Amino acid sequence: MSNKTSVKSTALEQRVSLSRDGVSPWMMQVVTRYGLLLLCVVLTLVFSLTTPSFASMLTLQAILASKSKIALLALAATIPMIVGKIDLNVGFGIVLWHILAITLQVQYGFSWEMAIVIVLIISALYGLLNGILVALADIDSFVATLGSGTVLYAVALWHSGGRQIVGDLPDAFIAIDHAEIFGIPVAAFYVVVVAVCLWLLTEHTPMGRCMYAVGGNPAAARLNGIPVNLYVMGSFIASSVLTGFCGVLIASEQGVGQASVGMDYLLPALVGAFLGSTTIRPGRVNVWGTVVGICILAIGIAGIQQFGGAFWVEPLFNGATLLLSITLAGYAQRRRMANQKAVQRRQTTGSAQPAQLSTPSDANHVVKS
Repeated sequence: MSNKTSVKSTALEQRVSLSRDGVSPWMMQVVTRYGLLLLCVVLTLVFSLTTPSFASMLTLQAILASKSKIALLALAATIPMIVGKIDLNVGFGIVLWHILAITLQVQYGFSWEMAIVIVLIISALYGLLNGILVALADIDSFVATLGSGTVLYAVALWHSGGRQIVGDLPDAFIAIDHAEIFGIPVAAFYVVVVAVCLWLLTEHTPMGRCMYAVGGNPAAARLNGIPVNLYVMGSFIASSVLTGFCGVLIASEQGVGQASVGMDYLLPALVGAFLGSTTIRPGRVNVWGTVVGICILAIGIAGIQQFGGAFWVEPLFNGATLLLSITLAGYAQRRRMANQKAVQRRQTTGSAQPAQLSTPSDANHVVKS
């Protein structure tokens, strides 16, 4: 007989109370959860005080315009990471998608609206292919997306002939990326909309809780009736569609299709997603953590460049931050798992822990016992 017990989605997370546990543990929790966010503020203040030109609207516009696509790609990478997978096509995919968005208009006479729809449909089908390779063929996601992404890159080279694709593009298509709202690049608003939608989906819906369940323990999720393969394939489709949309934005921004564009976006997008698992909800990939991770990269690189950093500083910063983020993510995950095991041991001995370890604001989900 199946008995259902309603528990909080954060019931196994260790919660520290200032009144109960003291100042030191509480401060440690605050630093662990919001340290990167505080670092963003500190970096902004330091660069603003040392470089007066940093604290200007022009700098803000430049950061938002240049990093919005990376933020979208980082959010795209976050979706498969929630279900425990990695999608490298956030870098490989935009190579073909931005070329295709231009050639459909310049060489094949499609309207810009139809070109966008075609790119999104093809990117969704490509995401489905990756999902099938990972979920049904049981190929490691890193290997599967590396192989399929390399093939996609080869297709982009073949399609473009290794040459730039140039042509007259409609003003409406150019405005998709170049438009501004109250002086803020419109691409920044795309990031906000996508982030809010993903946050609502992953944190406040049964679908989001199932995604985290699949990423946390696929075997247990399957035993509880969650269609694991369906969620894995769906995550790759969603990631690929968002990558396709980002490819459209890059096509609108540059107005030129070329196969050399794309790979520079892969590393910072993954860095942002990995950093996201070390903040806000340490040990757990989350949307706002990813946004904070991208802010760290954007502010750090912009500040270093205004200090007169050499051309090689940005890839060095991205690579070093990636190593640091993976180390921090592994440490946060180990702490999270240790906390979960400690809570489970106390629960099995009859201790009344759920009342202390859950918060009223967290959404409930149902687990079959």
